[in-house]
Amino acid sequence: MSRILLADDSPHAQRMGERILREEGFEVVSLTSGDAALQRLSDVDPDLILADVFLPAASGMEICRHVKSDARLRHVRVVLTAGLLEPFDEEEARRAGCDAILKKPFEASQLIETIRPLVQEAQLARGLFAEALASAAASPASPGAASAVSPQAPEIDPERVRAAITLALDAALPSMIQEITERVLIALGH
Repeated sequence: MSRILLADDSPHAQRMGERILREEGFEVVSLTSGDAALQRLSDVDPDLILADVFLPAASGMEICRHVKSDARLRHVRVVLTAGLLEPFDEEEARRAGCDAILKKPFEASQLIETIRPLVQEAQLARGLFAEALASAAASPASPGAASAVSPQAPEIDPERVRAAITLALDAALPSMIQEITERVLIALGH
C-alpha cells in the first residue's frame, strides 16, 4: 500500500485530504507542522508528501528542499499546496524541486489525477534504488584491492531505466504542456 505524508495545519484540509486519499486506498499519516513532518520522514517512509506551503515551524518549501537534497529520499515525490488567494511563488516551488502544485480547495478528482502518477513514479524509483543498493551490497570487492574495499557499480538494466523515464515523462508531460501554453499565451498578449 502506498503511504502519503499529509502535512497541513488546517483541520478541515487534513480531514478532506485524509478522506479522499483513504477512499483511493492510500495509507495516510497526517501532521500539523513542518518540523513534525521533517522529524517523521524516516519512520513514515512515504512515497509522496502533500505539504501546505505555509506550515508553521518549517514550510512546505523547506520540506521539499530537504527531501530533494537527501539521497535516501530520492524516490519521494512532493506536492505543495496553497490556498487560492495565498501569495505563493510557483517558480520558487519549482526551483525547490516540487513535483506538482495544487491550489486549495481542490477537487477529489484533481488531487487523485495529480498524485497517482507521482506515487507510481516513487514506487518505481524506490524499487530501482533498492535493487541498486542490494546489487552493490552483494557485489564482491575488486580483485587485488585488499586495503581499499569498493563495491562494483551495480548492473544497470537499460529497459528499466527506459521504463522509469517513460513513466516520469508521461506524468510530467500534461503540466509541461500547460505551462508552455500559458507562457506562449502571455507572450502573445492573451
